[in-house]
This record gives sequence, C-alpha cells and structure tokens, in this order.
Amino acid sequence: MLRTGGNKIMWLGHATFQITTSTSRVILIDPWVEGNPSFPAAMKQFPRVDLILVSHGHSDHMGSVVSLARAHNTPVVAIFELAAWFGSKGVANILPMGKGGTQQIGDVAVTMVQAIHSSSVEEDGKKVYAGEPAGFVVQLPGGFKLYHAGDTTVFGDMKIIRELYKPDLACLPIGDLYTMGPREAAYAIRLLGVHHVIPMHFGTFPPLAGTPDALRQLTQDIAGLEIHSLKPGESVGESEGAAAR
Repeated sequence: MLRTGGNKIMWLGHATFQITTSTSRVILIDPWVEGNPSFPAAMKQFPRVDLILVSHGHSDHMGSVVSLARAHNTPVVAIFELAAWFGSKGVANILPMGKGGTQQIGDVAVTMVQAIHSSSVEEDGKKVYAGEPAGFVVQLPGGFKLYHAGDTTVFGDMKIIRELYKPDLACLPIGDLYTMGPREAAYAIRLLGVHHVIPMHFGTFPPLAGTPDALRQLTQDIAGLEIHSLKPGESVGESEGAAAR
C-alpha cells in the first residue's frame, strides 16, 4: 500500500503531474496543457500554481511553462540554460540548478538527477540548445520522495538514485521510441528498488506504443511491486490540506 504522507500525486497525461502537498502547495512537473491530446479537458484551469519543475526543453514537457508561470508568478526550476531561456521569455522567478544539486523551496526539497535524452527549444524556427535533460527527486512534506525520471532510457546510475535518495514512488516513461519502453523500464525498476511506479509518456501518440500491461508482465517476478496504471486525471495519495480540483 502506498502511503504518501498526505500528499496527492495526479497524472495529467504524457509526463505532466500535479502534486498537491499536505501543506496545500500545488506543484506542476513538465506542464503541457494546450496541445496535449491526453490532458483532461475539464482540468485546464489552475486556480493556483506554487512551483513548476521542468525536466528538459521539448514542447511536450514545457509547452505551458511560460504562460502558467507568468499568470501565477510561479518559481520555475530547471537546468541552468533552460532556466535562463525561461527568464528571457518573461518568467520573473527562475531557480536554475545542475545535476546533483538540491534546492530547498519552502517545505519541498528538489534534487536534480541524471537523464539520458536530448533538450532543445524552438527559437525563430530553429532548434536551440537548452542544457542537458534531467530528472527530479522531490522530497515532499512528511518525507515522501517522488522520482520523476523525465525523458530517459535506463542507465546504470539509477542504482545511485536508489542508494542516495531512496525514492518511494517512481514516475517512469514507458512509451518507447523517444524514451525507454517497458523492457528498459522493467530493468530501471530493478535498479531503483522501488515498489510503486506510475507509468508515463505512453499512448499520447501512436508511436508511443509501450503499455502498463507490458510493464506489468515484465515485472511480475518483483515481490511487492505495484504498477499504478492511472488514467489522465487520476491520482494516488490524498492531500490533507487542500481540496482536490
């Protein structure tokens, strides 16, 4: 059974997550709202956004960052180069960091970790380098730790993430083609040693063909593992301090 310490983790399709903490703060990870075919239509309005984390510079992970950050005056955490780009687009409160670093932002600790992918933004019709891609380990109030892998394949240093940060829940891409698929994600679960996983970055477009069922089949030998196969808008945990949207 997953105990989240009063924090609620909601999947909003693709790689977008909303976390409502036990202290009523709202955190978005990789917000992509408009143009995201899997984003729940009834949930596109955000009464508040207290913190935004961005794993890398692709439109399907940062497409709504500038508009949301400007509307809510929200701090945005990203790797140095991408944070600077957000600043150039009118985001007033950027919190740049690098891999291996940790920022304490109120009652939330954010650690940036490795990811293997690419990262760029569109600028005048051209692809512009946006720093390296990353993942995040987020320690929420009550000590609950969530690992959002961003876009990545499996890599051996996931064992270091296990040993250093001991995440309680991992959000892992399984779509294949642009990220790891179920086979690689199953190996990642073994390296991470987690017992709770939310699959993400699958099914948004036809090429992202990996499925939670395939992941479940490949990990059925892992004792105590629970694959939380959510539909967009569904969540795990329950925020004690804020009403669900």
